[in-house]
Amino acid sequence: MRLLLWLVALMAAAIGIAVTARFNPGNVVFFYPPHRIDMSLNLFVVLAALLFLVLYGLVRALRATLGMPERVAEYRQRKREREANRGLREALKALFEGRFGHAEKAAMRAAELPENAGLAALVGARAAHRMREPARRDAWLAGIAHDAGLKTARLMTVTELAVDEHKPEGALEAVAELNASGQRHIHALQWAMKANQQARNWPEVLRLVRTLDKRNALHPALSKRLRELAYEDLLAEGAQDADALRREWAAVPAADRVQPAIAARAVAALNAHGLHDEARAVAEDALRAGWDERVVRAYRDAAAPEGSAALLAQIEHCEAWLREHPDDAQLALTLGSLCLRQKLWGKGQRYLEQALSDAGDGVMVREAHLKLAQLHEALGQHEEAARHYRQCALATLL
Repeated sequence: MRLLLWLVALMAAAIGIAVTARFNPGNVVFFYPPHRIDMSLNLFVVLAALLFLVLYGLVRALRATLGMPERVAEYRQRKREREANRGLREALKALFEGRFGHAEKAAMRAAELPENAGLAALVGARAAHRMREPARRDAWLAGIAHDAGLKTARLMTVTELAVDEHKPEGALEAVAELNASGQRHIHALQWAMKANQQARNWPEVLRLVRTLDKRNALHPALSKRLRELAYEDLLAEGAQDADALRREWAAVPAADRVQPAIAARAVAALNAHGLHDEARAVAEDALRAGWDERVVRAYRDAAAPEGSAALLAQIEHCEAWLREHPDDAQLALTLGSLCLRQKLWGKGQRYLEQALSDAGDGVMVREAHLKLAQLHEALGQHEEAARHYRQCALATLL
């Protein structure tokens, strides 16, 4: 349609020019003594137009010739940009595909363009790290050490790669530099938590776990396991004196104190320091919050002295719990052990035999036989005691 309109316009212009030229009687005379040139006005107009076109073409050709080096340089620059951008795309694709050698080679091509050099260095560093080439990885990262625009990306990469290489010191240095710049986004906190976990800096791990929990950035199972690992180390038996252990336990949040694994660890640590009264209180609080055999086992080790009111209170607690958990072998074993300590021989034998019948693992069977042997020995029933000692020895061998 556009071509048709142009043809119509050209034909209309040609007709107009032809009609105008036909009724144009004008004449043009050029004098250059002794010469004289006469021509019609129409011819002069045509010649002037042709001269203008020729001059215009010459000027354009001259400008094109003079601008040729600049256009060649621009063409080469565009070509380099295309190649570098293609290299960057190939590097990213190869990195995600796991072809790390190809990714690093493509990153080298991409780095030829200054605008791509920083991102290419990050891709190259990750590829070299996956190929276990720390020298090349460090060289890539050193090349962008002074690039302010990529500081956060570089530090995050350094942190991640250091954690992957199990070098928490380097990771924590990068995290400290990242925090100094005011960057505290969730991904940085997650890598900081992993670095502190490798460095066994458990107080900082707990702080970061609580921070990430507030932002729903950790799976509940992972959060629970990390807390257990942290308190397992912080409340380790013999790791600190009794006063330090009390201070450490006082700093534990109330919600964590009733977690079974944490409570069992705390009870074991308190027992190791002779703080049996506090150990019993911790175990009872945890068992009221939720039943767990690990806490019951630790509660058995926190038995009060023979003949004390505290021991009788323990027995009463266990009897109440046994009504709620009649098939719990660990609780029956605990109750039988406490009755044996209080010299309640009949009750003790009944509960220990119940524990023996319900026991599910060899450790519990061995302990039940041992307690029964001690009970019969205290009663002077040496044959029964010897039989249970033999059963205990067999359970140990099995």
